[in-house]
Amino acid sequence: MDRGADALIVDLEDSVPVAAKAAARATTADWLSRQVDRRCQVWVRVNPDSLAEDVGAVIGNTVDGIVLPKADPALVRDADRLLGDLERAQGIASAVAVICLVETSQGLLRAAELAASPRVHRLGIGEADLLAELRIRPSEGRRELASLRLQVVVASAAAGIAAPMAPTSTDFRDLDALRESTRELMALGFRARTAIHPAQVRIINDVFTPSEDDVERARRIVAAFEAAVQRGSGVCVDDDGRMIDAAVVRSAREVLDLAGENSAR
Repeated sequence: MDRGADALIVDLEDSVPVAAKAAARATTADWLSRQVDRRCQVWVRVNPDSLAEDVGAVIGNTVDGIVLPKADPALVRDADRLLGDLERAQGIASAVAVICLVETSQGLLRAAELAASPRVHRLGIGEADLLAELRIRPSEGRRELASLRLQVVVASAAAGIAAPMAPTSTDFRDLDALRESTRELMALGFRARTAIHPAQVRIINDVFTPSEDDVERARRIVAAFEAAVQRGSGVCVDDDGRMIDAAVVRSAREVLDLAGENSAR
């Protein structure tokens, strides 16, 4: 928890062989019960085919949410029902959040439905499974993935949930490539990324954290627009003579939010 990530995902799915699932579930439940001074969020990635067992083992141990692989609407409804039953039985006041991983063709086709589900905090995309099902063999630049990724971005924005979580880079030694691909994913609309090695965390945080120049420019844009509104105008121009309207200010406010500044007015 001291590696600098905003959240830690405990994995009960692909990293655990079938024969060890029950033992991993018990180990996770015991570990969670002893985490009294957490320095970051804790999520648990569960197995779609043993959802009831996994969820039953970890809910009540103050997890922040579950990560649902190979998500489709039926699976999300099952998760919602199971979580609701456990919350009522254990007197849990706040709803446990869900991150849906789009990893199948059905999940991608129904991404908007997933994003609109009440518990869903954000979407992610699991490209290894998705590409295998779609029979896509991406080129070195992986340009074939842009349209798939954009569907997840659009579904998230349309539902008004958090911007989606970008896919993991399994090559944890090539940090230059990680930085470049993270920049590309941020430009595409992603605002988080999973890491499988501590060395990746610093790079991901650095890319998604606005620079001081970005923050200062965003402050100037917001201030100029608010001054214009006070004068009775809905637009103004920045120091370089470019127009500032509500859409530009919205992007500036996001920069301030990402920097940890409360830009709400």
